[in-house]
Amino acid sequence: MKHARRKPRSRMRDRVASTTGALAVILGAGIGTANAAGKAAAAPAAKEAKEVPQDAANAADAADAPGAVTLPAPSGHYQVGMTNLHLLDTKRTDPWLPDGRPRELMVSLWYPATHTAGHPAAPYLEPAAAAHYLASRGLPPNAVTLPTTAGHTGAPVDGKAGKLPVVLYSTGRGSDRATGTALAQDLASRGYLVVTLDDTHDDGEVQFPGGRLEVATMPPGIPASRIISVRAADTRFVVDQLGAIARGHNPDVEHAPLPQGLSHAVDMDRIGMFGASLGGAVVPEAMHVDPRIHAGANLDGQFFGPAKTRDLKRPFLLFSSQHHNRNDDSSWSTFWQHLHGERFDLKLQGAEHLSFMDYEELLPQMAGPLGYSSAQLVQMLGTIAPDRAIEIQRTYLAAFFDKELRGHHSDLLNGPSRHYPEIKFVR
Repeated sequence: MKHARRKPRSRMRDRVASTTGALAVILGAGIGTANAAGKAAAAPAAKEAKEVPQDAANAADAADAPGAVTLPAPSGHYQVGMTNLHLLDTKRTDPWLPDGRPRELMVSLWYPATHTAGHPAAPYLEPAAAAHYLASRGLPPNAVTLPTTAGHTGAPVDGKAGKLPVVLYSTGRGSDRATGTALAQDLASRGYLVVTLDDTHDDGEVQFPGGRLEVATMPPGIPASRIISVRAADTRFVVDQLGAIARGHNPDVEHAPLPQGLSHAVDMDRIGMFGASLGGAVVPEAMHVDPRIHAGANLDGQFFGPAKTRDLKRPFLLFSSQHHNRNDDSSWSTFWQHLHGERFDLKLQGAEHLSFMDYEELLPQMAGPLGYSSAQLVQMLGTIAPDRAIEIQRTYLAAFFDKELRGHHSDLLNGPSRHYPEIKFVR
């Protein structure tokens, strides 16, 4: 079978669209805007075996649920807790609404937890958001059961983990903060406080307390640089709220109880950030507007706006799919030249653009209800096995933040590893 080939400009156009084209694929609008296939083998339409979640009760629930899908269990030695925060920025108006209401956000906090019994595992999406998520993809409510996460809602923070370095996550355009769950809960199991951000009226669906649902209302044609600027401001506001928690305050609008031990665990001196697709482009802009963010990582997102031409003297990781690097993306090449701190450029062979979000794991399991063929899955996700793709991303992302936020150096960042031959160092 011959490899499918596409002109470099076509691949670039797909990436420029961030996840907009990818979401068109997921919504069933066709696969023309996904990254090029360029593979010799097709991925299976559905996984023959699913990795069992760490929590046995969750596994039993998943097995009994019709059409249930799963995420890989976290690999760290801590159990995971999760809590949602409803935040209101009274100093800014929502840029995507005409009525001048204050900017309103939902975020999730993932952290090492203890005494998880009695604290239920958090759903992948809250009920109203999950229903909208499925309906927008043409699926009835009972067609697919979205994953149960490893995060136990409101469980106490595990004091044995000590002060927790903070890592923020920004998702792709039109996606939800949930699409970074596989990476977020894994970092939490390794001893991090991970904050996943929703960007209200930019993301597909955001559920607020009481079941209120806000969907994407951002006008069409908004420049990516404008979206990035708004998200960077959101990020700085969220970091401010983490500082408030560290000082013993509760910034939640409803004053919902915070997990026991959280205020003493937030380490405001060690903060990093990563993002996927457009969310990856948000990271350097957020680092420029907030010097508290010490290290950043971009998972396969093209850069937009002025951040790519500003000098940045803090550590940064570029992590790309098989058809993407700074040799064929001028925004990456330009950005690389302005990096004056420690810098890494890694390529994940066999991966495509969507491989850096939970779609890598979810879409093969949802292929039947969505009507995807093996060839379509390969075009969207590449030839790398889903669990392997996520394992490698987890390993290298943790190695980067361990080094830059904890001072724990890993040989993985020195060069190619026989354990992970899929990783290529772009020199």
